Amino acid sequence: LQRQMSFASIRIGLYDSVKQLYTPKGAERLAARVLAGCTTGAVAVTCAQPTDVVKVRFQANGALPDSIRQYSGTVDAYRTIAKEEGIRGLWRGTLPNIARNAIVNCGELVTYDLIKDALLRTQLMTDNVPCHFMAAFGAGFCATVVASPVDVVKTRYMNASPGQYRNVLSCLLALLMQDGLAGLYKGFVPSFLRLGSWNVVMFISYEQLQR
Repeated sequence: LQRQMSFASIRIGLYDSVKQLYTPKGAERLAARVLAGCTTGAVAVTCAQPTDVVKVRFQANGALPDSIRQYSGTVDAYRTIAKEEGIRGLWRGTLPNIARNAIVNCGELVTYDLIKDALLRTQLMTDNVPCHFMAAFGAGFCATVVASPVDVVKTRYMNASPGQYRNVLSCLLALLMQDGLAGLYKGFVPSFLRLGSWNVVMFISYEQLQR
């Protein structure tokens, strides 16, 4: 909840405003949408990265036996990471996360816009809940396809012990050497179930709240 409320409020809430900012008269509309998606995704990560680091670490922590768990709660996780790794530790993996969220934001928001516009333009559907469902489902699938490789590398890098990888590139190379290209799509089905359901709930709610 901490992560989604901070990320989503920025990357989704600012999307239409930034899209208008990038759309002077005669501009290519698709380019404006892509730029807006990348911009709001990057700004959201820069502001809310600590919540993502804690989410990933806390999920890994939950799989450990009670006796060796590092964190007793999310607040303790923020405090422990900052104490042991410095404030910079809370922004660990920011660059791959910016890349991931810029891609996901475009995959979700831009694809949703395009699919919805196509459905309405061709008069296959009217502007109602079934139309929003179809556009959101398609957006979730596209976002999963383009974001899974970055997501796998981001999660592995953020979960790594200090010094395990020199940088994000060394993490990517180690993953490719160990698992090959298929390793970049590990967990594709659960990722799609998560992103697909998230997009359906989010876009249908968003459309209804706008009205």
